[in-house]
Amino acid sequence: MANNNTGSNKILVPEARQALDQMKLEIASELGLSNYNSIDKGNLPSRQNGYVGGYMTKRLVQMAQQSMGGGTTTR
Repeated sequence: MANNNTGSNKILVPEARQALDQMKLEIASELGLSNYNSIDKGNLPSRQNGYVGGYMTKRLVQMAQQSMGGGTTTR
């Protein structure tokens, strides 16, 4: 499944958008970024925005590994 749209953040499974948005807000809150949905992301340091995306990726990989392995792990 190749994605030739480099630089695109297109969601491949549109039904997952709400869950991904909720995950983003939860992670931002855990990182101390309250009201992340209403914050102008352009005014945040790239490090903070990167943390949110990085932790989302880490959590999604963890969820995929658990699904594939059938096991549970701790955060």
